[in-house]
Amino acid sequence: MAHPERQYLDLLETLLTQGDLRQDRTGVGTRALFGQTLRFDLAEGFPVFTTKRIFWKTAFKEMLWMLGGGRNIRELLAQNVRIWTDWPLKRYREATGEAISQEAFERRILDDAGFAQVWGDLGPVYGWQWRRWRAADGREIDQIAELVDGLKRDPTSRRLLFEGWNVGELAAMALPPCHKTYQFFVSSATGRLSAALMQRSADAYLGLGWNIANLALLTHLLAEQCGYLPGDIVWFGCDVHLYLNHQEQARTQIARAPRPWPRLVIRRRPPSLFDYTIDDFELVGYDPHPHIAADVAV
Repeated sequence: MAHPERQYLDLLETLLTQGDLRQDRTGVGTRALFGQTLRFDLAEGFPVFTTKRIFWKTAFKEMLWMLGGGRNIRELLAQNVRIWTDWPLKRYREATGEAISQEAFERRILDDAGFAQVWGDLGPVYGWQWRRWRAADGREIDQIAELVDGLKRDPTSRRLLFEGWNVGELAAMALPPCHKTYQFFVSSATGRLSAALMQRSADAYLGLGWNIANLALLTHLLAEQCGYLPGDIVWFGCDVHLYLNHQEQARTQIARAPRPWPRLVIRRRPPSLFDYTIDDFELVGYDPHPHIAADVAV
């Protein structure tokens, strides 16, 4: 039986050989495919890719930040997470003309709360929409809290989902949500909780491994909090693309053989979904191939 990670390696290969050559907003260019699917059974292990090292703690910190409704990079930088700095840094440089380094910008964000409030804010991105979606009547809707309640109270509902694509607030976001729609399904026969993610835009080389790992983490946490077993995760990619400056890295990764999935250990069950910390998690048996560096297209 083929290793489940082969799905991802086959996707990279197809992008390289059949991807539509396209220009994109970053100016880098991509090879892209439309409408791709990956499926992983969480009973077979935790799907964090092994053909290159995925910095899973950084990914998990981002997911916990989103679940907390975060929108400012200061909260991430305090945890040594720098993956969101590029967008506010670009905005600051363009607005002020100051050729500040990333290191100096991040230090100022951490040291100056007032500066961080203005220049570290990403707008109403991901977690803000998940936890504080603004309704037409002015109410703020906590989609995640409603999801947890629905999973416990009405597990066969077809409305067990949450959404990040708030059309009225897209222009205020540093980056519109790429992973946008999540939906969940509880099997009455097995007691397993499965999850699906529809992603409008997927950076196949740098981002997709994180997206899969975070979808798996979220499914594990919801299962634990709501009294289910982790089931399958299904990822649907619409515009799935490989940046042209990632092609050699992709070829290197494709040549590597997948290794066994690790196992996620959750060390405690806190009172709610929103009380987990990074210290609650361990990936046992994660033995990946070395990291392969690549630049982010901004």
